[in-house]
Formats: sequence, structure tokens, C-alpha cells
Amino acid sequence: MKTNRRNFFQTMGAGAAGFGLATTLPLTSCAVPAESATAEDDEQILFIGDDIAIADTAYGKVKGFILRGITQFRGISYGADTSGKNRFMPPQKPEPWNDIKPTVWWGNTAPQLMDGRYANAYSSFVDHWNYDDVSEDCLKLNVWTPALDGNKRPVLVWLHGGGYTNGNGIEQDGYMGENLSRKGDVVFVSINHRLGPIGFSDLSGVGGEKYKDSGNVGALDMVAALEWVNENIANFGGDPGNVTIMGQSGGGAKVCTVAAMPAAKGLIHKAVPLSGSTTQGMDQAYAQKLGEYVLKEAGLKPSEIDKLQEIPWKEYILIANKASQKMREEQGGSGLMRMGFAPVADGVNIPKGTFYSEAGGVSSDVPMLLCTTFHEWGMARTNPEIEEITADEAKEMMKASAGFRAGFGDKASAIYDAYAKVFPDAKPIEIMTLASSNRQSVVASATAKLNQPAPVYVAWFGWEPPMFNGRMRAFHCSDICFWFYNTDLMLTHTGGGARPRKLSEKMSDALLSFMKTGNPNCETLPEWPQFSAENGEVMILNDVCEAKNDPDKEARELL
Repeated sequence: MKTNRRNFFQTMGAGAAGFGLATTLPLTSCAVPAESATAEDDEQILFIGDDIAIADTAYGKVKGFILRGITQFRGISYGADTSGKNRFMPPQKPEPWNDIKPTVWWGNTAPQLMDGRYANAYSSFVDHWNYDDVSEDCLKLNVWTPALDGNKRPVLVWLHGGGYTNGNGIEQDGYMGENLSRKGDVVFVSINHRLGPIGFSDLSGVGGEKYKDSGNVGALDMVAALEWVNENIANFGGDPGNVTIMGQSGGGAKVCTVAAMPAAKGLIHKAVPLSGSTTQGMDQAYAQKLGEYVLKEAGLKPSEIDKLQEIPWKEYILIANKASQKMREEQGGSGLMRMGFAPVADGVNIPKGTFYSEAGGVSSDVPMLLCTTFHEWGMARTNPEIEEITADEAKEMMKASAGFRAGFGDKASAIYDAYAKVFPDAKPIEIMTLASSNRQSVVASATAKLNQPAPVYVAWFGWEPPMFNGRMRAFHCSDICFWFYNTDLMLTHTGGGARPRKLSEKMSDALLSFMKTGNPNCETLPEWPQFSAENGEVMILNDVCEAKNDPDKEARELL
């Protein structure tokens, strides 16, 4: 479906001016020039009032607003306050209300350490972080819908990034659902949920039956949000029988985890992990031992474990982080365990072993589309001097460090040469970044999903923005706004304009097709084959898009 260019530009500019973004986005680059404005352009675009945008939920009525024809609700409660006696407990239903509740502003961000969040000026500029109040009353969601009617539109539920410790549903401007909702006639939902030690402290080993779910309450929050969608989204013009979950980075791993949870069976129908995936939960023995360390760091006996619910959330996070550090020093750990607090394979909420192992298991009928970027990890954006490193210098650096991972050691030289063979025109800095950003995890996840009959599709995003003298490359997070048709909104990731918009047109078309049919093929892209273990089919997403058979296989196998 094509979108009128002038209307698209209006969407970008007016949205920023209407809701507090005018001071941070250069509107002249994305709004209709004043000299070309017509009477039609000057019509009212924001509507809010006593009888506008009112919807029913199972707990009471909510009131939002209409902006450029898309009805929005911000900060709807899908669960009760998680503080006090509800801390470490599975999410509870929200208390019903009698009045019409105003839902016109974002819900609280989940507890996380905010100190120094904006300390790096360039990172704050590029990612344009959106943070507001932080509290344990954070089980909130946002809805964008074309209409409050009886139509059954496909629904997308966005699980934000930030590992399992940071982030929120509107962390970046590219997360906004308005443009995709309008373009594809779909309902877009984004959620907040518990994170870090508040969401994933496994106290079952020291707290017994009462705390049996404590290691997974953050994951259970996501299921509770999906239950809310299943119960209520029809009142917002959505189809509870066609729900796609999508997330990036830590959100991608969340998508894989939720898709493997028995409690989510029947609540999701398609899954899209971006630049993050997983095929297993944290080992419970390790997680329970970490719970022991937490209790000890807090100076409490097992009989006093309930006192952990009374400690202020920031103090508790600091205690838990110290405990995690001590445990790593004394016990070691790698992978998920190195993260400290993450979903736990308890065999009840999250299965033990490899996800998707059973052909007829959870999500066996759920198609999956996975994507990563060429340069997930990069260090040259604000370090121009590293652009000119030699191949030998790059190999030496790769021995000790490989971006998000440990270094490649003695294999560094062979790995570098293998990637240089696949990408003969790449500079040494680019070869190093490609190897460090390798697709090993996404290919493993896609291969695991092949155990089930639903189709699997894989993409690789290589589009590079023309900013920072070309040093940004196809970095971690850069593809999100393309999928959501927000390239002229997330200007600090794209620069805006026709070039990124053309690719966004194609990628959003593919996403909408996948949401509706479970197949991303669309008129604007070449034929997108299903992924297979034999051929490793992948769609390269760039100014020119093309499907290839596992182009980096030889290099990746050296990893």
C-alpha cells in the first residue's frame, strides 16, 4: 500500500509539534514548507474532548485522543502496581474503575538505574532517548488504531530493547506506532514490563513456594499484556486472533522467550525478533544461587526474605547488582548467566533445554521472521582515527575484543581473512565490525525454529546513513524505524529524505504482509524465500534488496 508523500510529511512534522518533540526534532526537514501550505493543510489534526476516543476495557472505560486520523491511548493499565507485596509476584489484574480514565500520556518506565543515562552527548543525540517517571506501577501499554470499530485488524505488540535491564515502550522516536497503523490499517501496541532484578530475581531456592515464579515475573508481565490484548483489543478495532509480537535487541530475545512460554500459547500468531534472539532460558540452578547471593548481600536470613519487598526499588537494584558481581567473581558464568538477571528456565513458565525442540510444541504454528544488521557493534562513529586502521591492526584488536563478545584469540586472523573474502571491498574497520557483529546467533535461532512446521524467514540489514562522515554504518537499532515507516521521524538514525524512505516503504510492506499472512513477500521486494538449514536463505535489505543463500557461511563457520 502506497502512502501519499505530502500526508506522510505532515505526519512527521505535526506529530513532533503537537506532543512536545518540537524542541528536539528539526521540523523544517520533515514538515510541509510554509509557503506551500493550503487551507486543507491548515485543518485541525488533533482532537481531544469529553466524547472523543472513548473505548471499553474489561476494567473500565479509557479516553485517548485522535491525531491525524489515528486514535491513540497512552499508559493503559494492563496490570496492578507491582510494588510492596506484589514485588517478585506474578502480575495481578488492575483494579476496575468507574470513571472514564484519561490515557493520554505514557505509563511509567519500569525500575532501572537512570544515573548517567544521558551522559554521552552523541549517544543521546543519535538514539534520542525518551524517559519519564520511573516506578513499580509500570504495567502499562499504548495503543494506536485507525478506528474504534468492529473491524478485525492485525495487531502488532512491540517488546522494547535494552537487554532485560533497561528501556521502555517509547524509548526511541522510531518506536511510535502511528505511521504503521495508518499505512497498513493495523493496531499497534507497545508495552512496559518489569526489568532487571525487579523482574528476574529467582528467589525460589531461598523463598520456597511463595517465590516460585519470582525469576520470571518480567516475562509473565509480557504474557499478561498479551492476555489484555486478547481480552480487549477487539474494542480498539483489532483482531485478537491475529497478533504479531516484535522486538529488537533484548526485545528480540524476549520475542523468542515468550514464543516458547506455554502461557502464551494461542495469544501470538507471528513472531519477529530483530538483532536479538535466544534459544534457551537461564539455568535455574545458577539463577537460584544468585538469589542466595542477593539475600546475603541484603543482610537477611531466609526467614526474613519478605523484607526484600520493602526495600526501595533503587536500593534493591544496587544490592542485587552487587550480588551478581560477587557471584560472577566467585562462580564465573557466561552467556545469559553473565547478564545476571534474565528469564529462567524453570520448566514451568519457561521450558528447560532448547526452545522449539518439539515439532508440535508451543508456537509450532507461529511463523517467524528474524533480522540482524551488518554492523551491530561499531566503534568508529565518534572515533574517526580508527577508520584508518590496517588489516594487521584490526586482526590484533579482534584477538582481545569482538564487540559485544569476547575476543577471537588465535582465530582472529583467519576469521578476518574469511570475512574479507566475502566482503572484498570492505575496509579493515568494516571487516572487524562485520566479524564482531556476526550472524551466528540468529542463524542458530532460525535453525532451531525449523524443528517446527511454521515457516521461517531471515533478513540482513545493511543500509548505512550518510552521517558522522559515513561512520555510523548499519548499526544496532538502525533498522527499527524502517520496519515501522518512521525514517522521517527517527531522523538521527537516517538523516531523513527519499533514500531511506524508499527502503522503509519496502520493509514496512514486508512486515505488514507478514502480519497479515505469515509471509513477508510483497510487490515492492524481490521474492523472499523461506529459510532452510541447507541453503540459509536471507533477504539483504539495502538500497538494492536481494535474496542470497547464506553469503557469510564460510566466514561464520570459523567462529
